[in-house]
Amino acid sequence: MYTKEEVSKIRQEFWTRFGKYMMPVLSSEGEKINWINYKTGIPHLYFRMNATKDTAGIAIEIMQRNTGFAAKLYSQFQLLKPMLQAHTGEAWEWNALCENEHGQLMSRIFIEEKELNIFKEKDWPSIISFLKPRIISLDAFWNEYKMVFEMIG
Repeated sequence: MYTKEEVSKIRQEFWTRFGKYMMPVLSSEGEKINWINYKTGIPHLYFRMNATKDTAGIAIEIMQRNTGFAAKLYSQFQLLKPMLQAHTGEAWEWNALCENEHGQLMSRIFIEEKELNIFKEKDWPSIISFLKPRIISLDAFWNEYKMVFEMIG
């Protein structure tokens, strides 16, 4: 069992290493980008990567602070589902309404790989290999369709 400090240190070390690994990778528009803290430019819409003791995952999360706006965003993603799947090359899971670990309501579109453990350094290459192509393909999708989401309001 790890202490809170050890858990924090291991996570920080992994995400620092992932960030350094991704640093030379440019966005689909050819610009430098902070892959770990991806900015969508749309309020309450996040692209999040996560790694735990059980899984690695990447998600599109729409926070439900303004339910009408969130519903419009989720509906737009549903309309663009074939394009998202074409960019990622795989089907992601869709959840119109769920709670995050803090009890906040959100919509979530995600994919996870089970049996990867951030606390086992030997799993880090597999976690990185899982996350890298998916955040890059999500970036390509976003750069092509972001304008559609910007018109929602």
